Amino acid sequence: MMWQDLVFLAGSVLSIAFLAPTVRDATANVPLGSSVPSMTIGAIYAGTYATMGMSFSALGSLGVAAMWSLIVSYRSPGPHAGPGNVGRFVRSMVQQARRSIVGTSTEPEQAASSHSAD
Repeated sequence: MMWQDLVFLAGSVLSIAFLAPTVRDATANVPLGSSVPSMTIGAIYAGTYATMGMSFSALGSLGVAAMWSLIVSYRSPGPHAGPGNVGRFVRSMVQQARRSIVGTSTEPEQAASSHSAD
């Protein structure tokens, strides 16, 4: 076992301890824009650590990802609760991307039409 494995595990345990009050607080509202990426990063770290043979780090990161998934499911703003919030977040990101692409492609046309109206 590498000593780094224990250091990363300790960091994960602290993260879990610091996230626990948010999971327990029924009035907490954590935006999906913060919690979904944090959940995803925790899961990616868990997989990465596992492939490096750092089992304790992998378990710790999996625990962090689980805490973030609980926050995603039950502490996001709005009336929705449950794992479906991940899908809601992804759909929202896709819609924002589409609006950005459409908005970017029509900006020169809008600028040209506003100058011709002067």
